[in-house]
Amino acid sequence: MAADAGEFADPPAGVLAEAAAAFGLLSSPARLHIVWALAQGESDVTGLAERVGGALPAVSQHLTKLKLAGLVRSRREGRRQVYFVGDPDVVAVVRAMVGQLSTRAEEPRTLARRRGFGA
Repeated sequence: MAADAGEFADPPAGVLAEAAAAFGLLSSPARLHIVWALAQGESDVTGLAERVGGALPAVSQHLTKLKLAGLVRSRREGRRQVYFVGDPDVVAVVRAMVGQLSTRAEEPRTLARRRGFGA
């Protein structure tokens, strides 16, 4: 049964292009990890590099791209730049997707444990 077209009107082409660009940026595991980390709390580039296991220059470049796309914001605290996700909707999308996939990944292990297989 098809949904009523009035319920789900097509968004303007510009909105679709912007969403595709944002998803394109988040298609990089490194950038997705950075956004995931920032969804847990703000951090400077050094803390992010340590958390995501990336080289400082690479994490800095990823942050620049995320910031230009409006997915990440920053503020200056003394000599350091502190990054955070400024849009709660971005956090919700990332948490929903990663959380759902994490749950799916756990299901086979949980089922195997219940049946007496695996640790």
